[in-house]
Amino acid sequence: MRAVVSGSASGIGCAIARRFLREGLEVCGFDTQEGVIDHPRYRHVRRDIRQDCRQADYAPEILVNAAGTIEECEAIDVNLRGTIAFTEGFLDSPGLRSVLFIASASARNGAEFPFYVASKAGLVGYMKNLALKLAERGITCNSISPGGVITPMNRHILEDERLYAAVKAETLLGKWCRPEEIADLAWYLTAVNRSITGEDILIDNGEMLKSHFIW
Repeated sequence: MRAVVSGSASGIGCAIARRFLREGLEVCGFDTQEGVIDHPRYRHVRRDIRQDCRQADYAPEILVNAAGTIEECEAIDVNLRGTIAFTEGFLDSPGLRSVLFIASASARNGAEFPFYVASKAGLVGYMKNLALKLAERGITCNSISPGGVITPMNRHILEDERLYAAVKAETLLGKWCRPEEIADLAWYLTAVNRSITGEDILIDNGEMLKSHFIW
C-alpha cells in the first residue's frame, strides 16, 4: 500500500510517515525542507504544497495532509488553499481509500491567532465537504485536531520552563502529546478504519474539557 504525506520533514508529518513505513507502506513525502527519513520505501519531494505536487507514477491509497504554518501572513494561503490544492491533485488515484487532515484544536475554540484559527476551521469544513463527495467511492475522510504537541514548531514554549508549566496546567492530564501518539491515531483512521468518515477527532489531553465548576 502507498501513502502520500505532506509536511513529512518534521513534527507530526514526519511521525506519521515513519509509522507508515514501520507498517510496511511505501511513502512519498512532501515538504519545503530537505527530507530527514532514510528508508528504502521512502521518497522525498521538496516542494511547496501550493505548487503542482502530482507524481505521474505514484497513485496513493492513503493521503495525509500534515503540512502547515503558524505564520499569520501565510496561514490562509498555505493551511487552507495550499492543502486544498494538494489534496485535489491526488483525488483521482484509483485505489484511494482514505484522506486525512491535521487541523487544530484552535479550529474549535478559536484560541490562537485569527488567520491561523480561520485556516484550520476552514480545513475542517473542507474535510466534511470532501467526505460527502468521496463517500460514493467508499473513501473515508477525516481530520485530527491536536492541542499542544511536542514539536519543533513549539520550541519557544517547550524551552521556557514557566510557559511550558503554564500550558500543561491548562490540560486535564497535565501534559502535551507526542507526535507519535497522533501518528498512531492517523494509522488507525487511514489504514484500519472503514466506518468513521466526516469526523474531526480531538486529541488535546482534555484541554477543551477542563473547566472550573462554580456552584
